[in-house]
Amino acid sequence: MRMHNADETCGVAQAALVLGDWWNVLVLREVARGHVRFDALAAEIGLSRKVLTERLGGLVAQGVLRRALYQRRPVRYEYLLTDAGTALLPVLVAMQDWGDRWALGDGTLTATAEADGAEHARVHALPGTRLPEGLDLPGTVGTGPGTEGADLPLIPPDAPATVLFAYPGTGVEWGPIPGAAGCTLENRLFRDAWPDFHRAGVAVRGTSTQLPYEQQEFARAEQLPYPLLSDAAHQLAAALRLPVFRGAGRLRHKRLILVVDAERTVRHTLFPVTDIPHAVEESLRLATALRNPVARDDRS
Repeated sequence: MRMHNADETCGVAQAALVLGDWWNVLVLREVARGHVRFDALAAEIGLSRKVLTERLGGLVAQGVLRRALYQRRPVRYEYLLTDAGTALLPVLVAMQDWGDRWALGDGTLTATAEADGAEHARVHALPGTRLPEGLDLPGTVGTGPGTEGADLPLIPPDAPATVLFAYPGTGVEWGPIPGAAGCTLENRLFRDAWPDFHRAGVAVRGTSTQLPYEQQEFARAEQLPYPLLSDAAHQLAAALRLPVFRGAGRLRHKRLILVVDAERTVRHTLFPVTDIPHAVEESLRLATALRNPVARDDRS
């Protein structure tokens, strides 16, 4: 693509060389979701093999994807994000936020969702989705000094069931943004219910886009028995296309709860979460039913 000379030092123009193509954006979206092999990408995007080959070659040449051999006969590659590609994830999540709010919504700033909206449909389509392998996030590993920032698996490898709850952030004055308040209450309710989760063999993880040191200060002050994971780089939001909103200077997760089984597959979603105490109780019930099939009832 030819560029006007004035664009050679323009960061927006240079980024547009990568993201200015519709198919490039969708390829990066799907790689972020864990669809890293050619046939999976073609199936998800609905793109011809010829065009997909061209787009993948271009993204590799531009340094945002790299090829990794996974089969020798015949030769087959996976396409993985480089550091430069991972650095584009906040851009993709910001594009999603803009699309949800302004193209698919009425422009209202909200931390919740309507039942007939796109965000609601995306979250409630997640059951059956297997979480990407190797998605580790910086997290709190205790409540003592120096215990923040260690990479932790999103889902504990030995957990029969996991409750993963996303929340906007603690210690923030949200003002009039609907649905944003209540993060401290939610964490305290999960903390107080922890003995029940522990007895049921259910792991608990909390995640927000706050920085690790912010999460650690809160975890220490509240004596949380479960880890908080930092999605400040938006890897989780991009992988699952989680709904976000912009509040207090950064993109924030909207409050939701995922119940995940031992195979890393999402089995249940709770969204939007408007009644926090009920949602904590319901997540325990759903996760316990996964842990112990006998506990399932007709509400599962």
